[in-house]
Amino acid sequence: MLQFSKYQGLGNDFLMLDGRAADDTEFVFGLTPELVVQLCDRRFGVGGDGVILALPANNGGELRMRIFNADGTEPEMCGNGIRCLARFLADCDGDGPGRTWQIDTLAGRIVPELLVDGTIRVDMGAPFLQSEQVPTTLPVGAAGLPQGELEVDGERFMVAAAGMGNPHVVIPVDAVDEIDLERFGSRFEVHPAFPARTNVHFVEVLAPDHLLMRVWERGAGPTLACGTGACATLVACHSLGLSARQARLDLPGGPLQIHWDASTGKVYMDGPAEHVFDGVIPDGETVAAARQEAAARAAAASAMAVSAEPDTPAGAAPAAAAPPIDCATVCSKGCIRPESCPSAEARARVAALLNSTSLDALVNIATNSLESRTRARFERDTDLGG
Repeated sequence: MLQFSKYQGLGNDFLMLDGRAADDTEFVFGLTPELVVQLCDRRFGVGGDGVILALPANNGGELRMRIFNADGTEPEMCGNGIRCLARFLADCDGDGPGRTWQIDTLAGRIVPELLVDGTIRVDMGAPFLQSEQVPTTLPVGAAGLPQGELEVDGERFMVAAAGMGNPHVVIPVDAVDEIDLERFGSRFEVHPAFPARTNVHFVEVLAPDHLLMRVWERGAGPTLACGTGACATLVACHSLGLSARQARLDLPGGPLQIHWDASTGKVYMDGPAEHVFDGVIPDGETVAAARQEAAARAAAASAMAVSAEPDTPAGAAPAAAAPPIDCATVCSKGCIRPESCPSAEARARVAALLNSTSLDALVNIATNSLESRTRARFERDTDLGG
């Protein structure tokens, strides 16, 4: 069983998994790149821009964050993702405004804070402005960060690069709505100037304190928002003389407030994170066992119904036994054998349970059952592997 919660920040959505109680700091719920891709598929899975795990600390922090993109790759960090993680932790633990978390990521220590209005402020740390830190082959230019001209699909663009623990390229344009994001975003992501690939951001300056941007995320494609990208975009625009140190950045999913503090050199991001829903995904073994159990119960109920029929009078031909039926398919539009329904007994037991048990008690039964089965399966697999 895989229990998850779905959260979104400006439409950038993630499946959250709580593994803080795991003994192994690398415990990943049996996730593989293929499973991540399946879960994030919006037609054949749950749907999401990525999967985020809260894990035990392994580098001195309070906990550790791992994130997987929708294509199964593991990036260093995600600004919208860590806001969603903070909101998820607060909801799980009942934390109030002022709570901060020391979260270790592949990009280093990140510190989100829950604000009074329910939004999340994140200390994103100082940006990386040296070419090898981004990484990029672009040289550091007069603006103090990697910059230059790149050719993509036959057209040339003036660009700047910055790192927020993950790589970003920022491309100022006159009108972001006129940019073919599918065409240029996909090609910028894999441009040879970015050996680790890159996130891509086209930005239009509406005013020094108001920027408009569109996002192509590495490993995810077009997304409604990118927190680290908004931070990198402000850093690049201010360095290029296009914006102030503090500005509102409008993304397709909504606005973020970004502030590049002059005294500390750190970048701060304020934005929302919202709970969407909770869910459970049963494993294949559980589904198969449940189907087998339902079939066995239906067969037993059918046999009981046949044995309960009146004895056949002497000299009369015995009545033909009613053939077994699969209620789940044959009776999809209503019971076709109400006088001898194979599933009547099972349905009566379910109705009795529902009538005699409160909703809270039912939720507790389901939760305890799922948790015990998940832990038992994990311990079993660990024993077998050890």
